[in-house]
Amino acid sequence: MTSAYIHIPFCEHICYYCDFNKVFLEGQPVDEYIQMLLREIQLTKKQYPSLETETIYIGGGTPTSLSAKQLSVLLEGVRDLLPFDLKNEFTVEANPGDLTREKLQVMKEYGVNRLSMGVQTFNNQLLKKIGRKHTAEDVYETMKLLEKEQFSNVSIDLIYALPGQTLEDFRDTLHRAIELDLPHYSLYSLILENKTMFMNWIRQGRLKLPDQDIEAKMFEETISAMAKGGRNQYEVSNFALPGKESQHNLVYWNNDHYYGFGAGASGYLGYQRYRNHGPIQHYLEPLRNSQLPTVEIEKLTKNNQMEEEMFLGLRKKSGVSKEKFQQKFHHPIEEIYGEVIKKLIQEKLLIEHNDHLLLSEKGLFLGNDVFETFLLEK
Repeated sequence: MTSAYIHIPFCEHICYYCDFNKVFLEGQPVDEYIQMLLREIQLTKKQYPSLETETIYIGGGTPTSLSAKQLSVLLEGVRDLLPFDLKNEFTVEANPGDLTREKLQVMKEYGVNRLSMGVQTFNNQLLKKIGRKHTAEDVYETMKLLEKEQFSNVSIDLIYALPGQTLEDFRDTLHRAIELDLPHYSLYSLILENKTMFMNWIRQGRLKLPDQDIEAKMFEETISAMAKGGRNQYEVSNFALPGKESQHNLVYWNNDHYYGFGAGASGYLGYQRYRNHGPIQHYLEPLRNSQLPTVEIEKLTKNNQMEEEMFLGLRKKSGVSKEKFQQKFHHPIEEIYGEVIKKLIQEKLLIEHNDHLLLSEKGLFLGNDVFETFLLEK
């Protein structure tokens, strides 16, 4: 079984921190894009057939920037081309304020059973500062609509360590988020990416971010507040009620295979990772001639695969299974990483628990340093 990530690169507004592949919606060939995207799915499935699609995730960009009619064409095509059991997870990303009753009904009609919403913060001033076009009020209105339509499987994303964000302000956002009583929450610290407005402003000295101690405190308080609210931290940045973990994201952290469809999308099939052309016309051109729009293919060596197994798997609270590692790579984990593991356990960054290796509480805060130690080809 293989999962599928589908990328919709259109946005009605570009956020100042975002480096995902996206373009302004206005004047774009949206209808042709949807048709070519469906053609890409057909062409890829010929090369890599799959009996069933484990999970489907439509992200962006902003999938809900499509009209209800466009959404219907996309979802009908996806359901025709990707064999899918309705009990499996089918997620669409949405923006508060973009979601209408009509769009929601279209999604439900084609089996979408989970929504992931980019809320980021409940502070309207901060929302403006980071280039979001919705307000906290829009979030509450969207929640009312979802409740009315009996759509309860909803996740929200929050970002902390935003420019000018105080600990008190973050506590308020955290409190308001948990008050919504949702099954799933994702919380990420702000990462400054190249080619974003934020990175330009930092270089010009126009932006001041909270210091590392405040950021660490925000993370610490997130873990504590989520635990009190009954949401388990099942991955470094993700919290859920038992049984409501994101099955699609677990595909990435379990280092399993997935299709990547759409402009700029990445996939992992066989022993290779691949990436599509990002600019819309560069993506469409080969597909008009029934060619795949792949721009880059990386064949993974066995060492690459083992490295990825470790640093993706250690993001999960349950960690890496030694038995699964041996089954996958035909070597005991100690044979490959014995010294590294011993050292990290001594430094209290890693814990050995039954068959699993997992990050300690200290390791959670120093995750990237831990992951680096598992690189075999430095």
